[in-house]
Amino acid sequence: MITYSKFQKHLQDELADIKSAGLYKNERIIVSPQGAKIKVSSGQEVLNFCANNYLGLSDNKELIEAAKQAMDSRGFGMSSVRFICGTQDLHKELEAAIAKFFGTEDTILYAACFDANGGVFEPLLTDQDAIISDSLNHASIIDGVRLCKAVRYRYANADMADLEKQLKLAQAQRFRIIVTDGVFSMDGNVAPLDKIYELAQKYDAMIMVDESHSAGVVGKTGRGTTELFNLKGQVEIITGTLGKSFGGAIGGFTTGKKEIIDLLRQRSRPYLFSNSIPPAIAGAGIKMFEMMEQSNDLQDKLHANTDYFVEKMEAAGFDIKPTQSSICAVMLYDAKLSQDMATKLLDEGIYVTGFYYPVVPKDLARIRVQISAGHEKEHLDKCITAFTKIGKELGVIK
Repeated sequence: MITYSKFQKHLQDELADIKSAGLYKNERIIVSPQGAKIKVSSGQEVLNFCANNYLGLSDNKELIEAAKQAMDSRGFGMSSVRFICGTQDLHKELEAAIAKFFGTEDTILYAACFDANGGVFEPLLTDQDAIISDSLNHASIIDGVRLCKAVRYRYANADMADLEKQLKLAQAQRFRIIVTDGVFSMDGNVAPLDKIYELAQKYDAMIMVDESHSAGVVGKTGRGTTELFNLKGQVEIITGTLGKSFGGAIGGFTTGKKEIIDLLRQRSRPYLFSNSIPPAIAGAGIKMFEMMEQSNDLQDKLHANTDYFVEKMEAAGFDIKPTQSSICAVMLYDAKLSQDMATKLLDEGIYVTGFYYPVVPKDLARIRVQISAGHEKEHLDKCITAFTKIGKELGVIK
């Protein structure tokens, strides 16, 4: 107890410092399904503009019914990892649907994309190889790279001159892989995959893209950056999630070249030592990909909603980072200001969150607005009106 009392005091001081710096994260409690409209624990009904629910499918009745049917026919959970006794026909069917959607050869499922990214590098690469990673890649990619003994190179975000410089240095290694987010989640910009592909060809490198924030969003039919740049089937590895556009539940995947997926099944630790995703998630995922094959209406609506929102917000005077996705970073720069503005917007019925260090670099605080196909025009107008009102109150705009 004496040892912990010292450590407890250390933790209390750390937490106090976080709070005094305006960096403490409070969690608001939702008491309704996820959607464009949600109810919070205070009883207030608000419009949600900070979920990854890009296609508005988190409360989709067809997906809920598919999940129920899967539970009725295949049970609640698997109680096992895949290679022991945790593989159902639903898992294989979902993996095939993901590969078909992205135009790849095979797919492996994980509990989350964090696990997919954490488990992809170490089984494939050794200290003879090189990973060249974008500086703004997701934390899960960074952690996955740390678990691997490959030589690490980093290039400035979407900076092709810097990438080429690092590729030249990486010629000293046996195999090279360029790793990038498809859409960078804090800024909303799309990786220049066409230029990355050209450099990969020139310097004999493979490519891995995390499509978590781009799948379902980017490209005419939501196939992500490989569709946007006409590179379907040309990238060796794609990782992604079922927890954003694709229903918003949980579950991740790696899809790509057959031999890569085969080796991950043999050696990827998060796959070998974690339970299979539940039948309900697999069943709903299969249904979701069926829906995506049948219609492009949700993508079309999402793109129209995003264009409208950005145009109106910029006209109001807000500083919004250039975006090619449905992520709209409203730049405020000051951490406390981002929290104060988010709090005042909640009073106006708009649910958003301030992002600040360490989620984004110091002095680059913002409110990340995420547009959904579930939003109607009146939702967008109410959000723009509230931002304009509070922005003027706080001196963000004139």
